[in-house]
Amino acid sequence: MTILSIRGAATAALLAALALPAAAQESRLLGSEGDWSAFGGENPKECWAVSPPKSTRNTQDGKEVQVNRGDIRLYIAYRPGQNGEVSFQGGYPFAADSTVEVDVGGSKFRLFTEGENAWAGSPEDDTRLIGALRGGSNAVVTGRSSRGTTTTDTFSLAGVTAMTNQARDTCK
Repeated sequence: MTILSIRGAATAALLAALALPAAAQESRLLGSEGDWSAFGGENPKECWAVSPPKSTRNTQDGKEVQVNRGDIRLYIAYRPGQNGEVSFQGGYPFAADSTVEVDVGGSKFRLFTEGENAWAGSPEDDTRLIGALRGGSNAVVTGRSSRGTTTTDTFSLAGVTAMTNQARDTCK
C-alpha cells in the first residue's frame, strides 16, 4: 500500500466519522474562534480544525451555474505523534485523475483527489500548506467535478491558528 493510499484511507475514515451523529462518533467541541472550530475524538484519538467556505462559485464553460453540492469543508487533522494533515471535502465527486488547487496569498498547493475528498501528497506538503494557512487571510480552493463543473470555494482563515493549536495540543 502506498503512502498516498494509507493517508487517503486514514483521512477518509476521519471524514466518515464526521458524518456520524455526535453521540455515535464520541467527538466533542474543543473550541471555536473566528470562522474555525476544533473537535476531538477518542478511539482512535484524533482532533481536527474545520471550517466551511465563506463563498462558493460554480462554473461550466466560463458561465456560472447552479449545482447541488454536499458538505464543503476544509480540515486540518492531528493524531498523537503526527504532524497535521490537510484535507478538503468538495461536496461532489471530483473528476478522475484531477487535482485541487489551494491558493493562499499567491502560494499555490496541489491536492490529489479521490471520490469527494482531496489531500496533500506528503507530510512535507501538509507542513508547508498548514504554515501558509496559518499565515494567510483566506484560502481559495479550486476543483473540477466529474460532471465538468469548476468549483471555487473561498475559506476565511480567521481563527485557523488558534483552532489548529487547540487540535494539535489536545491530540499530542
